[in-house]
Amino acid sequence: MDNPTNIETGKRQPPPHPGLGLVRATESAALAAGRWMGLGDRQSADHAAQDAMAEALNLMPMCGRIISGEELRVGEHSRLDSGASCGNGKGPELDVEVNAIDGASLVAEGRPGAISVAAFASPGAMWNPSPAVYMSKLVVGRQAADALGPEALDAPPGWTLALVARQAGKDIRDLVVFILERSRHEGLIQEVRRAGARVFLRPAGDIAGAIMTADPEGGIDLMLGVGGASEGLLAACAVKALGGAMLGRIAPQDEDEKRVCAEAGIEPDRILTCDDMVSSDDIFFTATGITDTTLLRGVRYHGDTVDTQSLVLRMDTGTRRLISTEHRLK
Repeated sequence: MDNPTNIETGKRQPPPHPGLGLVRATESAALAAGRWMGLGDRQSADHAAQDAMAEALNLMPMCGRIISGEELRVGEHSRLDSGASCGNGKGPELDVEVNAIDGASLVAEGRPGAISVAAFASPGAMWNPSPAVYMSKLVVGRQAADALGPEALDAPPGWTLALVARQAGKDIRDLVVFILERSRHEGLIQEVRRAGARVFLRPAGDIAGAIMTADPEGGIDLMLGVGGASEGLLAACAVKALGGAMLGRIAPQDEDEKRVCAEAGIEPDRILTCDDMVSSDDIFFTATGITDTTLLRGVRYHGDTVDTQSLVLRMDTGTRRLISTEHRLK
């Protein structure tokens, strides 16, 4: 996007920032989801957040296209499916990736860690993982980013932990590793613990885990394991914007998923970097807390007002904004 110059002063004018509009979409989803917090109804929370986000996106001046929805993983369709158009059709073409609730089960159960997330990039910049449903992921922060090579994805966890510890100037026992609490990760968890690192287990929400790893304030040194492929694309946008590094590879969980990925021409052994998953530096990423997280407060209700807190990232300017918003109820 062009950054015009102020001819009279010779100073660059502030560049346009679509991310400041995008945050309204994650705020809308978070506000809708927050009403379902702790009520035990994951599906209703998801539907409310998806509808609110779709409505907010369609008010934006853009010709957007959602790259990879969650319909394959969750088994139902929504207005945020893969390939869906969004925006009012009167602005720039953009690749769009969204997740109305990262951690819908956390919202339903009243647990911490749920966020609403969305990202924009230049048209054609985002890798489309479909029909892959799952992928292996490895995320590190900016201290270890330059040292991370593709061999780390298949290396023993102890080797990768030693690499990250060396780059961060820490002992392995100082490291904290985010892993989703899944039966498929039992062996991985044991290996990380045997190596001496501490494990941060969470039942859902690995986009939040990736942000916590890449953000210097997040308190996580490394993220490992298998999670959703569409979530991996969103994670790559955030990690790249924060200056971290990520490796990923599709990880079919059954023979049917292997077959459809092969038919789609997805290389099963290809290791992807952030640049492979989102090739542009013109990235905008927003996240709004639904329930409390390490980095963001959840939605707070105060009778006639509601508070939200959001993270807004822009890759090409290297900016990281925390936005606290008060919403007056009519």
